[in-house]
Amino acid sequence: MRILAVDPGSKRIGLAISDPTGTIANPLAVLLHVARQVDAAAVAEQAANQSARLIVVGQSFDDDGNPSFEGRRSMRFADALRTQTSIPVVFWDESFTTQAARAARLQMGARRKSRSGHLDDLAATALLQSYLDANPQS
Repeated sequence: MRILAVDPGSKRIGLAISDPTGTIANPLAVLLHVARQVDAAAVAEQAANQSARLIVVGQSFDDDGNPSFEGRRSMRFADALRTQTSIPVVFWDESFTTQAARAARLQMGARRKSRSGHLDDLAATALLQSYLDANPQS
């Protein structure tokens, strides 16, 4: 089962897709933020094009375990996404995905100059891999 992960941000939206077995996450795309409904439609289209059967949306939490400002934004995005597709949408904790993306870029041997810039698709990949590891497909 293919799963699409979404790392929603205020400027860009990172997307990652699993392999058909639901075991390995791969970067897919970075979409520029336009407006919530437009972004949701674009993500729904990507999910349909990739034959995804589940969409995982990253959500961040504060120190007390409540959705942070960005986490609440993710909730509103997921609500908009649910109006655009019949594919199930679930949340997954995106804590430390950006740090994992930075570490992955370092492990890939990226030079300092090429390490600057967005990490949205890699953060979505880290988010998805975390979800896949915790929820193995059978």
